[in-house]
Amino acid sequence: MDEDFAVEERNEGDLVQVVVRGELDVATAPTLREHLHPAVDRSSGPVIVDLLAVTFIDSTALGVLIGTQERCRERGSDLRLVIDDARIIKIFEITGLVELFSISPTVAEAAIR
Repeated sequence: MDEDFAVEERNEGDLVQVVVRGELDVATAPTLREHLHPAVDRSSGPVIVDLLAVTFIDSTALGVLIGTQERCRERGSDLRLVIDDARIIKIFEITGLVELFSISPTVAEAAIR
C-alpha cells in the first residue's frame, strides 16, 4: 500500500466529510470502502469525499465510489466529491461519471449544493 495514502473522517453537524490523500487504486480502495460505508450509515445528510490530495484513481476506486453513491441514495442521501485536479476530473468525464456525482472544486461549495 502507498505510504502516503490516508483516509480521515471529519464530522460537522449533519455533514460528514471523508478526506483522502494519495493514490486510490486496487491496493487502497478496500480501505476507502471501510471508511465510506460506515460514514454513510452514520450520516443523516450528504457525505462529502475530499479528493483534493488524491494523485491517482483507478477503476477499482471508481467502483467503490459508485457503490457508495448507490448506498447513499438508498438511504435518501447523496455522495458529493471534491476534485480540482484536471487529470482526475478527466477520468470522471471519460467514464461518464460526471453524470452520477456532484463534483465541486472546494469543500465549501460541495457543502451547499
